[in-house]
Amino acid sequence: MGIFKRIADIFKANVNDALDKAEDPAKMIKLMVIEMQESLTKATASLAKAMAQERKLKNEYEKYLSLSEQWKQKAAAALQQGREDLARQALQKKALCDQNVGQYKQMYEAAVQQTAQLKETVDKLKIKLDEARAKESMLLARSETAKAQKEIVKQIGGLDTSSIFAKFDKFEEKILEQEAEAQAYAELASDNMNNLEDEFKKLNASSQVDDELAKLKAELNSGNDANSNS
Repeated sequence: MGIFKRIADIFKANVNDALDKAEDPAKMIKLMVIEMQESLTKATASLAKAMAQERKLKNEYEKYLSLSEQWKQKAAAALQQGREDLARQALQKKALCDQNVGQYKQMYEAAVQQTAQLKETVDKLKIKLDEARAKESMLLARSETAKAQKEIVKQIGGLDTSSIFAKFDKFEEKILEQEAEAQAYAELASDNMNNLEDEFKKLNASSQVDDELAKLKAELNSGNDANSNS
């Protein structure tokens, strides 16, 4: 439980520090996940050492347990051979082995309990790290979305729409003026063309009158000549 309390203290310190310094939350989330990974690595290393120590104590315990049994068998063999003195010495060796068996048994059982606790801690820390990584992905995605939305709002908020549409209105007025001028020029050009055509029509009409006048004069002259001859 000490590891989890230390991790919680680190998280609180980092979060408070981030709030005080107004740091990027995404960076702080990544940092906290990295710290959890480091804590898991250290806890795993501690578990590996505890497991190694447990195996060592177990081997010592089993070794002295085996030696105790061997000295017991030797003592029995000595008695069968009538060598009580050797049997006594063998039992003394067995007694020393039995003391070591008791001591190593206690240490081994304590090591087993410690290893189990460390393994439980590592397993819980792995689960917490997986949860933190999943939350990291979700929070980072939310952070990126928030940044994008912020940029969009900043860009839209920075636009002076009233000024832009006022400029559009001015441009529209100028275009309307240009269109009116173009129409006026077209009308003037049409009037000039009509006037020119009227002049040509008048010219043609005058020419016809002259022709008719000349023809009439010729007819009259022809008539006068006929009267004079008669």
